[in-house]
Amino acid sequence: MRLYSGTTKSLIEDSTCNRISTKLKDAFFTEFRYQPSVGEVNSWNNSLRAISQVFQAACLLDHGVLLELQLPLTSKRLDCLVTGYDGEKAPNAVIIELKQWSGCKGASGKNEVATFVGGNVRDVLHPAVQVGQYMTYLTDCHTAFQGNDRISAHACSYLHNYDPIKDDPLFLPQFSDQIARFPVFTADQVPDLTAFLDKRIHQGDSGAVAAKVEQSKYSPSKKLLDHVAKLIKGKPEYVLLDEQLVVYDNVMEAATESIKGKKKVAIIVRGGPGTGKSVIAMNLLGDLSEAGLNAHYVTGSKAFTSTVREIVGSRAASQVRYFNSYMDADVNVIDVMIADEAHRIRETSNNRFTPKVKRSKRPQIQELLKASRTSVFFIDDNQMVRPGEIGSSSYIKGEAEKLQCEVREFDLEAQFRCAGSDAFVSWINNTLGIERTANVMWNQADEFDFRILPTPQVLEESIRRKLGEKSTARLTAGFCWPWSKPKSDGTLVDDVVIGDYQRPWNARSDAGSLAHGIPKESLWAYEDGGVNQIGCIYTAQGFEFDYVGVIFGPDLVYLPEAADWKGDKTKSYDTVVKRSGDRFTQMVKNTYRVLLTRGMKGCYVHFMDKNTENFFRSRMEHTGKAQ
Repeated sequence: MRLYSGTTKSLIEDSTCNRISTKLKDAFFTEFRYQPSVGEVNSWNNSLRAISQVFQAACLLDHGVLLELQLPLTSKRLDCLVTGYDGEKAPNAVIIELKQWSGCKGASGKNEVATFVGGNVRDVLHPAVQVGQYMTYLTDCHTAFQGNDRISAHACSYLHNYDPIKDDPLFLPQFSDQIARFPVFTADQVPDLTAFLDKRIHQGDSGAVAAKVEQSKYSPSKKLLDHVAKLIKGKPEYVLLDEQLVVYDNVMEAATESIKGKKKVAIIVRGGPGTGKSVIAMNLLGDLSEAGLNAHYVTGSKAFTSTVREIVGSRAASQVRYFNSYMDADVNVIDVMIADEAHRIRETSNNRFTPKVKRSKRPQIQELLKASRTSVFFIDDNQMVRPGEIGSSSYIKGEAEKLQCEVREFDLEAQFRCAGSDAFVSWINNTLGIERTANVMWNQADEFDFRILPTPQVLEESIRRKLGEKSTARLTAGFCWPWSKPKSDGTLVDDVVIGDYQRPWNARSDAGSLAHGIPKESLWAYEDGGVNQIGCIYTAQGFEFDYVGVIFGPDLVYLPEAADWKGDKTKSYDTVVKRSGDRFTQMVKNTYRVLLTRGMKGCYVHFMDKNTENFFRSRMEHTGKAQ
């Protein structure tokens, strides 16, 4: 999809006659059925007039132009793609990212700068990084840029209102490699930009090369798949044991058969915390990619998805997506869909940013099933912590059968974390009243290190001590305090207050520009600075650490007189879960189950409610460990 297709000559004429934004507005409404924002229209007017003047100055008057070209299976659009032939008559395309920035500041991230966008100063990708990612995605996933007759791609950015200052953050040494590959041109560098373009598209194509780009299809290149396979297979921690290998073999067999045009297959893999669901998923992503199959790893968690992308790198990130990425996907466009944390599947892919006219009534699970030949759902039925999350093994099975998929089901039993102790997870389930298990009592002599600590200060000291011993560790808490936006200087507010103990939550997703050393919400579990904040359920879910610290808040308490658990909405700041009606107590139980089972070697807890602490203690035996 694109909003404008023509030549440099037609763009110059449309811009000169002040009709380019009108054409884009009309095309936008036709495609999306709602009007673009005033800011976007203004940016079209200003930026396209600036780039059309560059084309005119460079005498590029018969070249193909695509504006607002959408990258497949994403909501991202390229500002401008111009095509032609180089001096040896080889077809070339240049992506030009257009910015109206007038200045920027340094940011804490290695790929970011801070600038005023969307009514606030925010951390955003450096233009060279952004346009470089766009080019890599385009060449990895568009058939026009693959094969012997492929189009060569290039990229740059043009900041037509930008006058650099001395020691400008835009040109910091940390960005030098990216700028060398994907140049950044400012307001006073039009001659350099015209030279850059002339070298790559000296000869016009009358739009022929651009038409080839438009007509190409989404298909990951072999180089991309080999890259993903190499990254995953190079990690020794991804080793499969016992029933994990059984599930893996079944998925590989189903994927091979479905490519031959046989029946669609949906595979449901149930398992509690630590049973190795994500280990199987990552092995599948690597080996399916190595086999040349288009495999996508998808989740419903921004934090989890962002961290996996950080681990595998920006290029392989194109195969790591969200559940809501397939609203407009073609049927069977993905060979294998690997859905991790499938309990986070929602009713639909609509969110608060989806315009009314674009909202779909189609269930999200149907979008996933239709887009893939083989679908694999890794699920824990006791990890649904928000009312809108409806993923369950029975629900997925029913929807798959409606689409006439062959359904296969597997259960993972063995624990591969919590020091191999499935007894601990079973004890947590029993103690919280989630399900009856044989593990009524917890034996502290067990290898897994579970401790109840008297104060949040001692809890944090214990977690930091483990970090000093080169273990991975994080502090988490129930959602019992407000979650503030950062201060004007980018530091975080100490929202979690217990007596004289004060700490901030991890940064919000809309945090804007953060002070140095504070990780974004999505990388709280991955970056070192995350230990200085308290993680909430939405940031911690899906991750595992060697040791986890949990502040068990007053939103869930044990009532001795009733011999039962009670959720207290008045102590909760989770507005979504508070609207869940009678399901509130169950949702909060699931929340603490998730937090308490994030540790592979140990879990340390501070209980704010004494009755709740006493109840846990009453279910513990052998006091060999200090408490």
